[in-house]
Amino acid sequence: MISGMGTDSPAEPPRAADWPAPPPREATADLRVLVLAGGLSYEREVSLKSGRRVLDALRSVGVEAELRDADATLLPILTEDPPDAVVIALHGATGEDGSLRGVLDLCDIPYVGCDARASRLAWDKPSAKAVLREAGIPTPDWVALPHDRFSELGATAVLDRIVDRLGLPLMVKPAQGGSGLGAAVVRELSALPAAMVGCFGYDSTALVERYVPGMDVAVSVVDLGEGPRALPAVEIVPRNGVYDYAARYTAGLTTWHAPARLSARAAARVAETALAAHTALGLRDLSRVDLIVDEDGQPHVLEVNVSPGMTETSLLPLAVGAAGLDFGELLRTLASRAALRRSRT
Repeated sequence: MISGMGTDSPAEPPRAADWPAPPPREATADLRVLVLAGGLSYEREVSLKSGRRVLDALRSVGVEAELRDADATLLPILTEDPPDAVVIALHGATGEDGSLRGVLDLCDIPYVGCDARASRLAWDKPSAKAVLREAGIPTPDWVALPHDRFSELGATAVLDRIVDRLGLPLMVKPAQGGSGLGAAVVRELSALPAAMVGCFGYDSTALVERYVPGMDVAVSVVDLGEGPRALPAVEIVPRNGVYDYAARYTAGLTTWHAPARLSARAAARVAETALAAHTALGLRDLSRVDLIVDEDGQPHVLEVNVSPGMTETSLLPLAVGAAGLDFGELLRTLASRAALRRSRT
């Protein structure tokens, strides 16, 4: 057992009464929400599943909601019949690199989630890690290596120096991307070249970081009107030890514990770290912070997702359930708060 996780009392079960009450339904009776999903990234199919889940959840609490793809028909629709708010269920670059949010800003369409600047920052993992490190938030040591430099400087020499600096094992993943695509754990030097090639298939820059063994947890952060708060941590136990794309979306390959099997002390420390990361990156409304809790009970932030998955097995909905909250009501609250931003401008 990891030190600090089970040495004191387990975390108390969360209570829905501890959270702000959702707005009365009559207050949002006229709320019209557009859910954006799909896109052209590698994560299109996951995004469509997220979008349908969000759509069903909003309709279940009486919100008029519509699902649309982010394609050439979107801007005419936003111009001719603008919604009160948008929920972005797009994953990958379209939903997370800030570009779509910038377009929505141009159209004066409010949306759930952080603004374009913060989205761009969180999307680029090396940049985000630099901000976290500057803020004193623990994150594994890393090197970001563009494909061009990798080739120009000599692959063998570069990889040898990386191992000398960071040691083994290592985690290799795209500097920009999600869902575990292109990610691999490298335990031997001989496996590193293939991991780099696989990573470069998804992005032109690889992030190579020191692999920290421990408990995988995800902490979702939401702001329902009283400032950002952490939902219960979700523990991730992939059968093959790596939470890659297959482990995330193939039935039976991963077990989740919501809330995570953490002591009250460790749960509080993880929540505090996630909130610090959310704040340091300038995020808003919601985010998901992925962490490793090491053998000493120390959390290390791996990355922060501004458009987290919303499927049946996604981590944010699991955390919402663990908090005793209703997923549809949470989305209704976030959408109604987003809609108010238009009236203030």
